[in-house]
Amino acid sequence: MAKVDISKLTDCFLFKELDNKEIEVLASLFYEKKLSSGKTVFVEQMPGESLYLIKSGRVKISKLIAEGDEKILVTLNPLDVFGEMAILDGAPRSATARVEDDAVLLSIKKSDFEKLCAAKPKIALTVMRNIIKVFSSRIRENNEEYREMLMWSLSDPT
Repeated sequence: MAKVDISKLTDCFLFKELDNKEIEVLASLFYEKKLSSGKTVFVEQMPGESLYLIKSGRVKISKLIAEGDEKILVTLNPLDVFGEMAILDGAPRSATARVEDDAVLLSIKKSDFEKLCAAKPKIALTVMRNIIKVFSSRIRENNEEYREMLMWSLSDPT
């Protein structure tokens, strides 16, 4: 596998609290994929096998809703990570990811992350903690949005 250059990506949350040598170990697991606008990275309900880091371009994350319509949940940019649940639980994808602007994506396969867990547990634990911190933040944000939506729906229209 060709070495992937991540020198401009070390501000990504995945690499927090890792030193340069540990970042190099993690970087050795990445594969690079170039995808053109409109290409599908993965589809909701397909098996989750990899985490993705956006090196360049943009990716839209969406959910299927009634009668085949899709709702865009978020548009991701360089340094954003998606599909991270796949390396933790391997469950089917909870959303669809499509390239909006030509993109270069870096991916880590679940099987490679599991090998890292066995060989370098300190690095793997740090990465997992970083992912969990982002999950926690997203849950808090969603809880606040949900609370605001409930308050709005319960407000007196008069």
